[in-house]
Amino acid sequence: MRENAKDPERHARRMAKKQAVMQQRIKSADQDQGVLLVLTGPGKGKSSSGFGMVARSLGHGCKVGVVQFIKGKFSTGEDRFFRNLPDVDYHVMGEGYTWDTQDRERDVSAAEAAWAQARRMLQDDSYHLVLLDELNIALKYEYLDLDRVLDDLAARPAMQHAVVTGRNAPKELIELADTVTEMQVVKHAFKAGIRAQKGVEL
Repeated sequence: MRENAKDPERHARRMAKKQAVMQQRIKSADQDQGVLLVLTGPGKGKSSSGFGMVARSLGHGCKVGVVQFIKGKFSTGEDRFFRNLPDVDYHVMGEGYTWDTQDRERDVSAAEAAWAQARRMLQDDSYHLVLLDELNIALKYEYLDLDRVLDDLAARPAMQHAVVTGRNAPKELIELADTVTEMQVVKHAFKAGIRAQKGVEL
């Protein structure tokens, strides 16, 4: 442990300095607007973070929309929990992982149908937040036109928040986004032979 790390006076001085910095940052952040968040990277937690924001919005009494791309072959905890709640418009539009379907034409058709739902929500200011789960996968495999997706995201209502998840987010989407988080893998149970667990991955 660093010398004097537990010294109460030193700690108080450090926290006072930090408080002043944070208060100035908070004062400087004086804009209200809808934000576009991108959660990407190979690590676990992208969809989980997105659904956490769905829960937060619902906690404030706001209407949310959820469109899940790719996923769809198996039931998940978030589907069971959120689907039938008031103020949730929930659509699971995928047909399973791309390595399971092995049918590009069918995957493109499913992605197009999913984007039609997403676009409807992105044009409706009654939605406080729209979660586009695993959209990045559909973009990576070019199931959807990237320019159209970017245009629709950019044209959404001024106070609407949008969350896009999935690994390999395209650089154009990252540039458009207000907040980008990249999840990295440090360690994962699956590599040790532990299957996906209810309440953790499912």
